[in-house]
Amino acid sequence: MNQCQQIIGVVLAGGRATRMGGKDKGLQLLNNTPLWQHVADTLANQVSSMAISANRHIDIYQRSGYPVYQDNLVDYPGPLAGMLSVMQQSHGEWFLFCSCDTPFIPSCLAERLVQRRDGAPVVWVHDGERDHPTIALIHRALIPALDAYLDSGERRVMVFMRQSGGHAVDFSDMKSAFVNVNTTEDLQMMQEKK
Repeated sequence: MNQCQQIIGVVLAGGRATRMGGKDKGLQLLNNTPLWQHVADTLANQVSSMAISANRHIDIYQRSGYPVYQDNLVDYPGPLAGMLSVMQQSHGEWFLFCSCDTPFIPSCLAERLVQRRDGAPVVWVHDGERDHPTIALIHRALIPALDAYLDSGERRVMVFMRQSGGHAVDFSDMKSAFVNVNTTEDLQMMQEKK
């Protein structure tokens, strides 16, 4: 786990959450705990330090004690903008980003991404059925390329990661760990399951 100790874990909570009626998704409660906190609690045990990418309710996120980074780009241009802003504003070498709407991420996330990186500057989760590019381990060497990509008007996460020489890491043995909370209905169903 040595390599994992040099990783900054980042909860991505800066999106618009349009499918949730524009509510701040990270602050929605699942079993009385905000979604972002579920992610942060699991991630914190796997990395050297934690941070949050957020564009609203900054004061609430700051109460966690973690650094909170806002997008440098205007108008919520998507998860890549959040990733770039965090990497530009902090001094880490590796960053493990995780969207706030995946509250059940596994405790082996960082370890498996590190072990199966095979020299790539970015790797992301594949659950056996679909890619989860907002759950990704990224090296800061990609900052200039990411800056240029966003500057050109591009926003597609997978396209950038593939262009950068990245690849997916297989997590098909724990597919349910990457269930997304996209709507208020999703959240209700999960509350009832517990």
